[in-house]
Amino acid sequence: MLSVPIRGSSSETASAKVTDLDGRRVVLAEIGSPGDDVTPLTPDDASILASAVVAALDKRIPLVVVISSNGVSTDHGIASIAGWGEAANEMVRASGQIPIIFLAAGPVVSGPSLLLGLADITLFTADAYAFVSGPHMVQSFTGVPITAEALGGAGSHGRSSGVASMIVEDIEEGLATAGAILAYLPDSVDSLPPQIDSDDPVDRPSDVSATAIPPHPTGSYDVRTIIRDIADDEEFLELRASWAPNLVTGFVSIGGQSVGVVANQTQALAGSIDIPASQKGGRFVAMCDAFNVPLLTLVDTSGFLPGKDLEWRGMIRHGAQLAFAYARATVPRVGLILRKSYGGAYIVMDSRYMGNDLMFAWPSAEVAVMGAKGAVEILHRKATPEERVALEADYEDRYLTPYPTAERGSISSVIAPVTTRSELASAFEILASKRERLRSRRHDNSPL
Repeated sequence: MLSVPIRGSSSETASAKVTDLDGRRVVLAEIGSPGDDVTPLTPDDASILASAVVAALDKRIPLVVVISSNGVSTDHGIASIAGWGEAANEMVRASGQIPIIFLAAGPVVSGPSLLLGLADITLFTADAYAFVSGPHMVQSFTGVPITAEALGGAGSHGRSSGVASMIVEDIEEGLATAGAILAYLPDSVDSLPPQIDSDDPVDRPSDVSATAIPPHPTGSYDVRTIIRDIADDEEFLELRASWAPNLVTGFVSIGGQSVGVVANQTQALAGSIDIPASQKGGRFVAMCDAFNVPLLTLVDTSGFLPGKDLEWRGMIRHGAQLAFAYARATVPRVGLILRKSYGGAYIVMDSRYMGNDLMFAWPSAEVAVMGAKGAVEILHRKATPEERVALEADYEDRYLTPYPTAERGSISSVIAPVTTRSELASAFEILASKRERLRSRRHDNSPL
């Protein structure tokens, strides 16, 4: 497909065009000058970006933006600030209607850096950095010297802030990665994600999954091995892998159908949920719901991470983000309890009470208010150590199995691990025709 420039959208440091990206028609905007000759964002650059957003929204196709800018131009006064504000306004108007992917290809600093936070997916080249207040201002305010890379480099945003969805080597790899992500997303909210070609049989035995859970109840394992075992051709595109590693998010296809995966990772914080995990999961669930991508939730968590600092930082508010995102989601939602599912974490990890469509469990699943040790300590405080051992064993036999929960209807079916892929493929096929009537209202009040 030939690239077609958008009328009036070109300058010395910015351009926008309709082009082909890995077989998908997109609006591609290049804002700023990557490399050593980085320039500030001018009113014209901001106008081109705003026009690119409008064009993508009008054409109902994804927007991909390559951006690098060392702030806004002081030569144009307030017009430079107003320019990126107008671009931000157009991005918010397009949010949830078309996929928006930004690639930070150099410095993205000051006010325009907030544009990265408005995108659905934000990629960073290895040498890119972004911040609202730079090293000089940080040192002046705090007295602590810091480099641009340490403050807002790709690694910092990949590990600490969660701004970077993925880190790539250069612009070429970044555009290829954007194309790979778009393979799981539709052109707009008006359509479904495209079918993904695969010769992998949906009834293939899930042999890796069948041996993934360690025999010891506190043993850890890499949940990504299970995700790949379930996925077509064992392909898993993970997002924000280094941030909040106790929760894994990303895309797979199952039977050729795009699926967004949310999974507890027992290798980090034993899979418990903290503030970053709640934010990461809530944001991902909301994006999948916006773009008609079904959700698969793999559960193995002992609950919310305890701690006074977490509570003081707003664990209640932020934990509600994950619950809110799931409860609001109208796409097909399938869950699978792999092992532990305790307390409040059981509810927010897309339980049937949050509107989940189908919830499966392996025979190893433990669904309860808490584990046996904690329950006995509360209920039988005066018991001797010998009595506690017997009481814990009795609690495990009575409550730490999936069958009492299944009898209440909270679990749809207990399945053998080796049949996981075929069971999930059938579930998503059944739910493919799911439709919900949306309530008429301006917007909800998400616990940001």
